[in-house]
Amino acid sequence: MNRAFKWALIGVGTLALLGALATALTPWPRALVYRHAFNAGGAQAADAMRRHVPPGVASRLDLAYRPGDPDARLDVFRPASADGPLPVVVWIHGGAFISGRKEDVAPYLQILASHGYAAVGIEYSIAPGAHYPEPIRQANDALAWLRANAGPLGLDMRRVALAGDSAGGHAAAQLAQLSVSPEYARVLGITPALDPGHLRAAVLACGVYDLTLPDYDGEYGRFLRTVLWAYFGRQDFLEHPHTDFASVAQHVDGRFPPSFVTAGNGDPLLPQSVAMAGRLQTAGVATDTLFFPADHSPALPHEYQFNLDTREGQQALSRLLAFLDRHLR
Repeated sequence: MNRAFKWALIGVGTLALLGALATALTPWPRALVYRHAFNAGGAQAADAMRRHVPPGVASRLDLAYRPGDPDARLDVFRPASADGPLPVVVWIHGGAFISGRKEDVAPYLQILASHGYAAVGIEYSIAPGAHYPEPIRQANDALAWLRANAGPLGLDMRRVALAGDSAGGHAAAQLAQLSVSPEYARVLGITPALDPGHLRAAVLACGVYDLTLPDYDGEYGRFLRTVLWAYFGRQDFLEHPHTDFASVAQHVDGRFPPSFVTAGNGDPLLPQSVAMAGRLQTAGVATDTLFFPADHSPALPHEYQFNLDTREGQQALSRLLAFLDRHLR
């Protein structure tokens, strides 16, 4: 065998071995691959939504809500012609805990703002660089900053909806629960920034709410194990002392705000939304749901609501606006 070829084979084998060891010891390699794919998809979805943004929406971008934290920034959108404080929709973007940017949902928030709301998009630190519950703390700090700056920004922080999609839906649900439940907040070590009487609604789109439900050995098992390892900072994430409380669906009660819950029939996380809606309804929470028949065609994927070029995306937007109108005005 040619000596150079032999050394090349040894080099390839060594790299393969190092790669296998790396993925066994840290979630970073796979998390970065997933992040690249998710970021590309988020940017593409945002580009498609921009054609639906009407004129006349004013923007305040990249406002720092936590001194010294480069990730702690937010955007505020309002109708340019609006006078006085407006009810507030605070949106936490998704990205499987390891990716995503507030810019991915900015066009959707501009559309909401055009209907008479102050729509706020929160940026937060993502895994594996940051671990649970840091994003929840950041979102809570964002609420405190918004309250402190409500006057100059034209916000009515007595009428607030917490919203999120995918992983952001999980964060929004936890933030809502700790805002109304002192005992839940105490376990997480977070002092709520929002008066429970001012939290009027929650919007939960395509989220994850119960970590005991997934099949971690199934079709999406490797992906789920990677992102949750990254988020909780340990491979045995189900043994994390706060994992039980991260399964927020198991802790909601009648104090939870009225909620709008939706997911597509082709979304792998659909069982999460159905279970969350069921828990809320059982607890006596006013719950508006938008689900689709199992045989709905074409099957609606994860984050279907952001595709405003479809009838179903427009239906979700219409239902969401009607829900916000009932609970924030």
